[in-house]
Amino acid sequence: MLGARAGDLRRARVGGPLMGPGGVARGVPAVKVEFVYAGLRVRDLARSLRFYRSLGFRVFRRGTMEHGGLWVQLAFPRAAQRLELNYYPRSSKFYSPHRRGTEFDHLGFRVSNVEAWERRLRRRGFPITARVREADENLVYTRDPDGNWVEFFGPPPS
Repeated sequence: MLGARAGDLRRARVGGPLMGPGGVARGVPAVKVEFVYAGLRVRDLARSLRFYRSLGFRVFRRGTMEHGGLWVQLAFPRAAQRLELNYYPRSSKFYSPHRRGTEFDHLGFRVSNVEAWERRLRRRGFPITARVREADENLVYTRDPDGNWVEFFGPPPS
């Protein structure tokens, strides 16, 4: 919290205006949240896989997005968090030309109730950038004030 004043830090403590009893942020639904991965846009998926595998990462999962993009999740041995490499071809609606420093794609948080998070985002006026409901996927995306995508994913709707 660079530049934060002492009063700002005190308010963030348990019981202050920003935090309720037990350290739970006020107004947050009773949904478990866990940081799982960060996604990077890559220009050449094979090249990026070689690089990260040479650092010791192992392929955890991989797949194809419905718009034609490819993703690979990498895990470092005994680490809980993952790194996701995302490749978007020119035909993808998520494609954008690469400029150095624009490869960050999104943060991924696992939540116990995606619908509760979507309602919270809408109530607070956050944009819903994408919504995916499929038999095996349940995802909702928003953007932070700087345009970075934030994904909340969890169990498929019942």
